Amino acid sequence: MCLRAPVAALIIALILHGSTFAAGAGPQPVEVGRVPGLQDILLRGSAVLVRAAAGDYEIVALPDGKLALAPIPPAKQIPVPSDIIPHAAIVPGALDIKAAWLAGPTGRYEHGVLGDAIEAAALKVETGTGKILSYQLPPYAVFEDLTPRLADLDGDGRDEIVVVRSYEGTGAAVAVLGIRDDRLDLVAESPAIGQARRWLNPVGIGDFDGDGRKEIAVVQTPHIGGVLMLYRIDGNRLVEFARKAGYSTHAIGSTVLGMAAVLDLDGDGADDILLPDQTRRELFAIGYAGGTFRVLWTVPNREQIVTSVVIADVDGNGVPDILYGLGDGSVRMLPR
Repeated sequence: MCLRAPVAALIIALILHGSTFAAGAGPQPVEVGRVPGLQDILLRGSAVLVRAAAGDYEIVALPDGKLALAPIPPAKQIPVPSDIIPHAAIVPGALDIKAAWLAGPTGRYEHGVLGDAIEAAALKVETGTGKILSYQLPPYAVFEDLTPRLADLDGDGRDEIVVVRSYEGTGAAVAVLGIRDDRLDLVAESPAIGQARRWLNPVGIGDFDGDGRKEIAVVQTPHIGGVLMLYRIDGNRLVEFARKAGYSTHAIGSTVLGMAAVLDLDGDGADDILLPDQTRRELFAIGYAGGTFRVLWTVPNREQIVTSVVIADVDGNGVPDILYGLGDGSVRMLPR
């Protein structure tokens, strides 16, 4: 990226050095920069976008070995479906689904944990052939979510969609939908939490136990005890097979749902989980290979984590780095 002098004068840069792993400890955090009103960190294609109240920044690597936060002009508005719910994202698919989004704004489920009283009455997809398919919920349920998550969960070469479905009487469940017989249909679902206005937040999808099959990780009640739970598909059910309490991936009223990430941190072939503890001041790296939860490392932070945890190779060494932001506006990177 070529920076003109006026822009270069505004960037916040920091030389990276000494970012090694200590025995038994996590990577040493590097502060890339600090912006007032930090809202979130997102991936836009291969670029890392830092969203702030006064505008957006991009993390750039400079020729002299520094990383910087460079202001970028306001992005052009991306057309969105007219029925998408507020704050929601259109998520691209890689197989038989071109895009998925949450639609049909409704106020029939009064919870408001995601920043407003509007939830989704429907999930919609655009297929690879351009057809629009919809899955409508009955009046006693909503999709209490903002971001559909797409992956081939069962190895059949088709996209499945993981979303949070909440019931009026029993609270949230993990729902998996997919295209079956040319229509969008429910593939599998977990039991609901069992109490109304109790929510869960999906962490991600990966092969956590190393058996070659994909599973789903969620944090149930992230504001009350925060239980990390792992599910696998068994017929038309999602079956829990592991849980560990003490984590949080969300702040009440926030639209930031991506405060966790999935990747293989130790090179053992099984996916690991990055997520904060209940205070959101310590980032945990957790593995489950071999069938037991184990803490790989932790990184303490002086402030609460307030943004998504993003995986991207920003220093150009060919290995994805870990990025997240704190409540004081600082953008932190864990080099790898």
